[in-house]
Amino acid sequence: MNLGRRLPDASRETALVVGLVSGSHVINHLYLVLFPPVLTTLAADFEVGLSALGFAMGLQAFVNTALQLPYGYLSDNYDRTLTLGLCLGLGAVGAAILALAPTFEWLLVGQVVLGVGIAGHHPAHFPLLSDATAEDVRGQAYSVHGFAGNLGFAAPPVVILGVTALSGTSWRHAFGLIAAVGAIYGVAACYVLWRHVDDEVTRPNLGEAAGDDDRASASSRIERALAELRALARAPSILALGVVALIASTAFWGITSYVAVLLEDGYGVAPDLASLTLTAMFVAGAGLILVGGTLADRFRPGPILAGAYVLVGLAVLLLASMTVPPLLAVPVAVLAGSAGSLGGPARDKLADVLSTRTDIGRNFAVLTIGIMVGNTVAPPLFGALIESTGYSEAFGLVGAVALLAAVATVGIVARYREEIALGPSASSGD
Repeated sequence: MNLGRRLPDASRETALVVGLVSGSHVINHLYLVLFPPVLTTLAADFEVGLSALGFAMGLQAFVNTALQLPYGYLSDNYDRTLTLGLCLGLGAVGAAILALAPTFEWLLVGQVVLGVGIAGHHPAHFPLLSDATAEDVRGQAYSVHGFAGNLGFAAPPVVILGVTALSGTSWRHAFGLIAAVGAIYGVAACYVLWRHVDDEVTRPNLGEAAGDDDRASASSRIERALAELRALARAPSILALGVVALIASTAFWGITSYVAVLLEDGYGVAPDLASLTLTAMFVAGAGLILVGGTLADRFRPGPILAGAYVLVGLAVLLLASMTVPPLLAVPVAVLAGSAGSLGGPARDKLADVLSTRTDIGRNFAVLTIGIMVGNTVAPPLFGALIESTGYSEAFGLVGAVALLAAVATVGIVARYREEIALGPSASSGD
């Protein structure tokens, strides 16, 4: 279908898919940042330190990471609506367990279940977006998706503060409210996709050799799983992009997890303002994602992505210097946490042009593995560093990691410039 050069000119079905998938992104990102706004409260309630809570956040990310390829396989070979439904349903169950957790051990159980749910969102989202949009506006579709995700990141501090301001409520009520909203949305989104979106979008792009008989055979499923791994090994450009995502995500989650406590304990910012700085970061990032989507459709994505990481690194290093006046520390923190969003659509566009249509779920799963490995490593690593060496050293390392992501991006774009220029036809397939 011909959508023209502007996403608002898209068909009703395209608008529906972009809207539903973006809404799912909001819900999943709500789940990802439940802890950072209430870290000090959780530490007091469960009588644990920042390193233990960092382990809990990292555990969720580890489970998320481990299930990326299985969800990618499910999305590429079976059904994207099913993938999305599992993602949203299990995520809601995990958030509900967190809301009810009587002990720290149950908090860990909730994080595991939450990780199982969240793991499916990128492997379901990106194939749906890719098949529902034309290539010349796909960067804009990815930017709308990213914009929605940043709104999801921004919402927990506002929701938690709003709910806990009511008499007789706590963070548990806020978590429970978020779980209920996620469950209701999951049911509604899957129903609409099932009834109102064409199977060409919700079903996988299987090659001619992959028919229903193949999918029904257990031995064939094993062979296809092995073929997926062999194909992945033949796609070094995607693996390299996954490494960039890992490096950048380590910096991003270092900022996201601990910037509120840095502002509160290191700069003397009031606790409520420090928590709301997270919201400001993601709101600003949401706007930058939209700008980044337009840039990704008009210019080469590599320089956009590298430039965004440089901005993040410089802003974090400025914060780490501990020389910024407290009044300016908040806007600098907002820049540090939002500038990377400018490169999000460019990164997704790179992954898209390095993919064929039959492997896009798997390839975005690889990208998400990189993101989630960073999420796994960053909270326990930087939490332990803060407790052992202090905020300046820990955030200095965060800034250095962000700059490393910029250098790695430049190297990868240079190495695979011909493949990027030729697009999907030059990419490795199954």
